[in-house]
Amino acid sequence: MSDMSAGSVTAPTAASPAAPSAAVSGDGAETRQPVRAAVARAAELARDAERAARTRQHAKGKNTARERLDLLFDTGSFREIGRFVGGSINQGSPGSAVITGFGDVYGRQVAVYAQDFSVKGGTLGVAEGEKICHLMDMAIELQIPVVALIDSGGARIQAGVSALTQYGHIFRKTCEASGLIPQLSLILGPCAGGAVYCPALTDLIIMTKEHSNMFVTGPDVVKSATGETVSMEDLGGGYVHNAVSGVAHYLGQDEADAIDYARTVLAYLPSSANGPTPIFSYAANRADHEIAQRLNDIVPDNDRQPYDMLDVIRCLVDYGEFVQVQEIYATSALVGFACMEGHPVGIVANQPKVKAGILDVASSEKVARFVRLCDAFNLPIITLVDTPGYQPGSDQEHSGIIRRGAKVIYAYANAQVPMVTVILRKAFGGAYIVMGSKAIGADVNYAWPSSQIAVLGAGGAVNIIHRKDLQKAKERGQDVNALRDRLIQDYETTTVNANLSLETGQIDAMIDPEQTREAIAGSLRSLAHKRRSRRGDKHHGNQPM
Repeated sequence: MSDMSAGSVTAPTAASPAAPSAAVSGDGAETRQPVRAAVARAAELARDAERAARTRQHAKGKNTARERLDLLFDTGSFREIGRFVGGSINQGSPGSAVITGFGDVYGRQVAVYAQDFSVKGGTLGVAEGEKICHLMDMAIELQIPVVALIDSGGARIQAGVSALTQYGHIFRKTCEASGLIPQLSLILGPCAGGAVYCPALTDLIIMTKEHSNMFVTGPDVVKSATGETVSMEDLGGGYVHNAVSGVAHYLGQDEADAIDYARTVLAYLPSSANGPTPIFSYAANRADHEIAQRLNDIVPDNDRQPYDMLDVIRCLVDYGEFVQVQEIYATSALVGFACMEGHPVGIVANQPKVKAGILDVASSEKVARFVRLCDAFNLPIITLVDTPGYQPGSDQEHSGIIRRGAKVIYAYANAQVPMVTVILRKAFGGAYIVMGSKAIGADVNYAWPSSQIAVLGAGGAVNIIHRKDLQKAKERGQDVNALRDRLIQDYETTTVNANLSLETGQIDAMIDPEQTREAIAGSLRSLAHKRRSRRGDKHHGNQPM
């Protein structure tokens, strides 16, 4: 690793003040100049600091901040800035508790700040805050992603309000960068108190199964305030925030897995909202046709029989590669990154295997957030629909299904990237409208021949519409079930049939399952030059929060 900061150099091989270095004079003769004592001392200090960091971090089963940077960046590409800012070389202080700099991820430049727990517990003071803000200013100017490697004890108590002020500056910089450049946070140690809002404001949060914690108030404070006894892991561990709270977006097996996921996500995203999206090589082959044929057998004819939407997605995207986001949270919906003919896309889908693919408060927010992310960074959105609607129940109403479900509407209605929707089996009620319908702004909508589109499923609709008829049949001693079946069949023929949506223009074409990839890819090619437009003179909308 090299250092771009003023007054520092790559560590020399000798620590002695008199260690020579070669130079060439004007007449071509080689001369010797002594290495200044301060430079040699700085290099020795840097080596000792990393040695001490390894001792402390490895004992806990954790990597040092610099070892994490080696995992994140392409080999030898990291360039550090401000190595000794906040330190004192003469007094033996190696610098601040954060490392800042730039490196390459798959050949593209990325900015990084990595908190160093081996220095003052990774706490944030004035020097650390200024380094982070300076790095973010440069990232915004250069329009490159920012990755934060977080392992910190929070605000430095000794710095008082000055430390809290620095958090305020970082919050504001993060908001300024939001939607302009991708921002990823990796929680690789503790993150507590006000510090949790730094990652909370970024695009994706990645945690690990061990050593990774986030909470506003720790276990001791919780016990003191409420009497509840809870461990750090149960309060704010990696699994809790990935499966329960939805705060995090990926749960790594270890640090290497978490960092590898960050590299993968960065590969799908452009460097900025104003930059081109990456393009990957892809060559069609005979296997594509065979894979497309599998779609004929994945979705059961019985609309009540579950299936795995992941099987459908893998038949549609390049090489079957699908990178999920929030994989273990709100699992009745699937979101993630993939490629179509070498171009990155965002996939949004219902998961019939979990609660029939229903939309609830959690899955609504999951979908809405991901759609906003894709729209911010110019990734086309492919929506695969198979849902019976919003989940009913007082718990959902009391949890704000109206407010939180409206977030899906806001996300889709405001998105200006190419959007292609395919209805696979059923799309009922409000869920049909919000899941990328033509009415809400999708560019191209397809449906499979067996799909059903209606305000309500046939069974529920018949029970409401023909309630009195069914009651009279029961009173007369007639076969109520036979009557209900006949009425359901009539409703499906006259109301649920997707042909009605085709005739009114809400569906652009009816396609066979094996045609789905070809239809989506062709639509994306047609929409490749879709342009954004400014909508009115307002400052911004007031989306449901």
